[in-house]
Amino acid sequence: MRLMFGLIAVFASVLGGFYAMGGRMAVLWQPVEIVIIIGAGIGGFAIANSPSVLRDTLRTVGAIARGRTTPKNDYLDMIALVYGLLRVAKSKGMSQIEPDIDKPADSPLFTQYPNVLRYDRCMTFLCDYLRLIALGQDNPHDLESLMAEELDTLGRELNQVPKALQNLADALPALGIVAAVLGVINAMGAISAAPEVLGHMIGGALTGTFLGVLLSYGMVGPIASAARQRRESELNMYFCIKAALCAYLRGSPPQVCAEYARKVLYTDIQPSLAEVEVATTLSSQAKARDGRQAA
Repeated sequence: MRLMFGLIAVFASVLGGFYAMGGRMAVLWQPVEIVIIIGAGIGGFAIANSPSVLRDTLRTVGAIARGRTTPKNDYLDMIALVYGLLRVAKSKGMSQIEPDIDKPADSPLFTQYPNVLRYDRCMTFLCDYLRLIALGQDNPHDLESLMAEELDTLGRELNQVPKALQNLADALPALGIVAAVLGVINAMGAISAAPEVLGHMIGGALTGTFLGVLLSYGMVGPIASAARQRRESELNMYFCIKAALCAYLRGSPPQVCAEYARKVLYTDIQPSLAEVEVATTLSSQAKARDGRQAA
């Protein structure tokens, strides 16, 4: 919804302003120049990026068009899940959560949070590091260093789509100039034509520059920024996990680990201390209920 509203606002403002100043809208309709700019842009985008990035770009733009974001409650559920796992590990030992981290989809603890289970790669990140701790890697500095390296790699990978879209946005003004130059060349071939015909041809040629700049700064550039924000919000999940696990290895109790995880989130998605306390209390009650049922 935000994408559609933004695009409508951009094009309505620009085209409406042109019409209000007395411009003739028909001059802007230059289908050949549109084909040159968009076709060359798509072709260059396909050359510059791998098939996986192309597929991911389509998925990302589709998600932006649908207005999908990472809800605040998903971060809260992630904090509650990590708290529940660390609480069991602290009280009963890491061996007690090995069945949970081996098969998260079958774990009573994980299945309390179905929204978090949708983040497959994030769940793999969490389970991998809990498994390392269970295997005896309890040095917080070593584990934090390894996490930092993986998050750096993950950040570069997640930034591939925003970077590719930004490169396309940067190229569009130049492609608009290419279309304009071709239009001027065509107009020079009709230099002996009537002034009004020649003026129409030159005006059409300059439309290429206009379209390239408009598509770059009014459409593709903002989409690239939206994609970057989506990827940063996804990366925040990993930073939550890292903060909680590192705090656990330094000897902090699970409730303090949950607070560490909360504190690394941006203000607009950061749950309050009271919300975390409620969520972790519910997690503890659910765990106790499952234990009674199992008994």
